Amino acid sequence: MREPTRRAFLSGAAAGAASAFVPTTSAARSREVLNDASRLNTVPVFRHWITKAEAETDFLAQLRRELKDAAAAKRPVCVGAARHSMGGQSLPRNGSAMTFNRDFCEVDRAARTASVHAGTRWFEVIAHLDKIGFSPAVMQSNSDFGVAATFCVNAHGWPAPYGPFGSTVRSFRMMLADGSIVTCSRTENAELFTLAMGGYGLFGVILDLELDMVENLLLAPRQEVMPTSEFAARFVGAIEKDPAVRMMYGRLSVAKRGFFDEALLVTFRPVPTPPTGLPAAPRTHPLSKVMRGVYRAQIGSESAKQTRWFAETMVGQKISSGTATRNALMNQAVANLQGHDRHRTDILHEYFVPPERFGEFVAGCRNIIPKAQAEFLNVTLRYVLKDEISLLSYAATNRIAAVMSFSQEMTPEGEADMLRLSENLIDLAASVGGSFYLPYRLHARPDQLERLYPQLTQVLQRKRHYDPGLLFRNLMWDTYFAG
Repeated sequence: MREPTRRAFLSGAAAGAASAFVPTTSAARSREVLNDASRLNTVPVFRHWITKAEAETDFLAQLRRELKDAAAAKRPVCVGAARHSMGGQSLPRNGSAMTFNRDFCEVDRAARTASVHAGTRWFEVIAHLDKIGFSPAVMQSNSDFGVAATFCVNAHGWPAPYGPFGSTVRSFRMMLADGSIVTCSRTENAELFTLAMGGYGLFGVILDLELDMVENLLLAPRQEVMPTSEFAARFVGAIEKDPAVRMMYGRLSVAKRGFFDEALLVTFRPVPTPPTGLPAAPRTHPLSKVMRGVYRAQIGSESAKQTRWFAETMVGQKISSGTATRNALMNQAVANLQGHDRHRTDILHEYFVPPERFGEFVAGCRNIIPKAQAEFLNVTLRYVLKDEISLLSYAATNRIAAVMSFSQEMTPEGEADMLRLSENLIDLAASVGGSFYLPYRLHARPDQLERLYPQLTQVLQRKRHYDPGLLFRNLMWDTYFAG
């Protein structure tokens, strides 16, 4: 199988395709309103350009016009994809919003790399690679997101043993504020590489990326239930002592009775490929509706939380002999667990904790989380290798990542409660030498941000070097850095 060549893509093989951008000439016009996954950031934008199938030459010309027009009008520019961040990191108030959405993936089997457009979604990348027996080395745990967005928020996944996704990116092309295009890698424009990885789109517009791919494998799970006090050592041991482990995660019990007392460790190891070959990677699990029902039933019900834990640790253990491909495990949609109550919203937190201090973090969580009004639905634990690339690294050492999911009432009281909860958990993470993740609600105090991201001052100085007109801005910039 041969994928479309990069040369064909760059020379405009899609010439003649219609552009989704229609310029507005009237001075009096209704502004479009955008939001993100939190549904708490209703933001008017001056213009919203959705890219789809333009020829490459048309795409670049339009992008340059957009940047030039926005700079002349002193409007902020911000690029997004699925907009699953939760603090307006993909939203420019009264600015030019761009949504990149182009399915392009070119494979180099010899180099074991895939070149993709910035707006290609992960499920599209998987669809391309799945056909030829490959898989993304690292991606987020759901496949809805854009590839460049994953790089810009410095997201990680649960394949083992890896650091953030950016550690598997070979290079990318970026358009700067003046319309020039540069190629960035660890050896070429290396400073921009380190700034853009976890730079939230503040340095330029990523056009395409070259990323590592690995062999797709059939994996079998193994489940272990244990006291939470044993989890960190067993979790780290699974990575450091068993090279057969290719993916893994952990969970903790979340019912208030016995809160965080028990832990579940799930590891995945390769098994032989059947004679019929590997099955295609679906986007939904056969039991998705049942799993979603059990998950959503936890809101307001301690008994439902206990039932879910029983289902995961006891029933799940009995059926854990089932196998799945690496691609299938990663190719899951956010909608599989999403809520439909318009009066509530799901909010994520994530904290990165040194394994040797995980017990202290758990003890602190026991004192903080049960007191909150927000419903605590889940915590998933992942292993993240040290990140020595990004200037805004959240993993100065190898870390256990605690991804927490809360259901919050969409009221002022609900928002105030979430703010207090966030501040307390960030302080807790700091007290054990950990850090917190930036793509979620903008509830961290400025002093917390400065303490846990010590290179922030350097990043802001280089932002003004590469983007002196401060063209690339979003709500996170407005909240913390505009002064």
